[in-house]
Formats: sequence, structure tokens, C-alpha cells
Amino acid sequence: MDRITAAQVFNRICELGSLSAASRAMGMSRPMISRYLAEMEDWAGTRLLHRSSRKLSLTPAGEQLLLQTQALLQVAEGISQVELQQTVAGTLRISCAHFTAQRILNPLLQQFLKQHPALKVEVQISNQNVNLVAERIDLALRITNELDPNIIARKLGDCRSVLCASANYLAEYGSPQTPAQLINHNCLHYSNFSDGYWSFTAPGGEPIDAAIRGNLCVNESSILLDAILNDAGIAMLPTLDAAPYIQSGQLIPLLGDYPPQLLGIYGIYRSRLHQPLALKLLLTALQDYLQQADQQALAQMTSNSP
Repeated sequence: MDRITAAQVFNRICELGSLSAASRAMGMSRPMISRYLAEMEDWAGTRLLHRSSRKLSLTPAGEQLLLQTQALLQVAEGISQVELQQTVAGTLRISCAHFTAQRILNPLLQQFLKQHPALKVEVQISNQNVNLVAERIDLALRITNELDPNIIARKLGDCRSVLCASANYLAEYGSPQTPAQLINHNCLHYSNFSDGYWSFTAPGGEPIDAAIRGNLCVNESSILLDAILNDAGIAMLPTLDAAPYIQSGQLIPLLGDYPPQLLGIYGIYRSRLHQPLALKLLLTALQDYLQQADQQALAQMTSNSP
């Protein structure tokens, strides 16, 4: 854990008199402020603050440590940041799901590393939410519409989905004309984003939830893609996955008047303050890539050429 940042957090808590005030002032989540304070107390081996319902006060050990952290930060602030900000170097640790790594991160990562040869990137593939501090993650990429309000995040784009099936499946079982008719089909679904229903937007703009059932539920979209290419049923897939197969005619888009609900794509990080330049540049690169990739996928799906 970064002791300079921990010292900054501790000083800010002492200056403002509360963890919540320090959280607002530093643009850092309240749980993150608490973790930094807990780490400071672990390093010191003693309690640094007296906590009551009304106010915080320093323990004798906290008073001594405050003098030390103030001196530490004076030294740190005296170090010129110009050269550091102009150099993209060090290690950037990223956590994301397999789909996000394959379809969003990987397409731009190699070019990004070529542009910044002094940078090293470590990618952790996981469908589970990670503790950024405990696992020393600089950036977590998540696709969700239920973002925890206590975390620090930047929206990078939207994950657009499309309902589709193979021509063979539709020839045998027919094509649904409304979301309500999906209950009569084998709907293969992604476990992280469905709980017995799919969400759509009606032609008038109102949201619609349609009940579904099916014999396959997984947490990896590529498995759903393979299944419907083999005539197993209907699936709601990210357009980044489905677009080439729709363009080639291998998959047929369904319910065009009822687009699936958009999901947000977010970059989640520990603090808005003192971000590494590599992180700032990567976030911008991801945002630009997502916009271009979304436009390309839409163009593929509306193209009649194989």
C-alpha cells in the first residue's frame, strides 16, 4: 500500500476532523479512506485516533505520527513531478472479466505498450469484483448498471447487446415477435446479467422486462455464442461479439423494435488524486476505442455484405 498516499489521507483526516470530510476533499471513497487509516495504524502498531460520535481526536501516538507525516509530505512535495509526468513507466495492474479483456482491452493494449515501451501491464482475468487496495489493482474494468456509489469510477462507454439466433433454430421454432413470446423459446443467458428475465426498451421508450427460461446459463459470452451458432436457442449477446456473425448471415437479429437495455462500461480506480499518467492515458484510449468499436459493430450489423 502506498505510504505517501496513506500519510496524505491521515493528514487530511486530522486537518478536517472526520473521515467523511477527508473522503469528499480527496475525491476518494469513504471505505478507501478507512482502509488507509487502518493501514497507518497497523504500521504504527497502535491506535492513532480516538473516535466518538461527535468528533475525532489524536492519541499521543497519533500526535507524534502527524509530525512525522507532515515532514514526509514536505519532502515528497519537494520532488519535481515534471519528469515523472512526462514518462509513462512502471507497472499498471488491471482487473477485468474475460469478455472485457478479449473484446475491449486486448485490441488496443499492444499498440498502447508499443507507444510506451517503459510501461509494464499486468492483467488479472476474473469475473469477480476485486478489492483494489488489497490486490494492488490500479484499474478494474466493469460492465454494469449497478455501480456502487462509494467507489471512484469513470464511464468509458456503453455495452450494447443484440438478441439473436441461428436461421436453423428460427426455422424450427419460429421467431418471437414481442418480448413476451420469449418465454416459449430456449433462451440461453449470461448469469451475471439476468435473473429469469431480460430487459428491453419498447418503441415508446418505456422499459420492458420479459420473463425467460432456458437450459444453459453461463458467465462467459463466448460459450453462448458457440451455443447459438450450433442452433441451441436464442441469446442476448454483446454486439462486439455478435456483429461479425450477423453481417455474415450466420446469426439473425431479433426484436429490432425492442433493443436490449444498455449497460455501462466503467473504469474503477482507487483515487482521483495523483493518478499515474499511464492510467490517465489508458482510460482515454479505452474511451476512444469503445466509441469506434461500437460504431463499427453497428455498421456491420446493418451491412448486407458477407
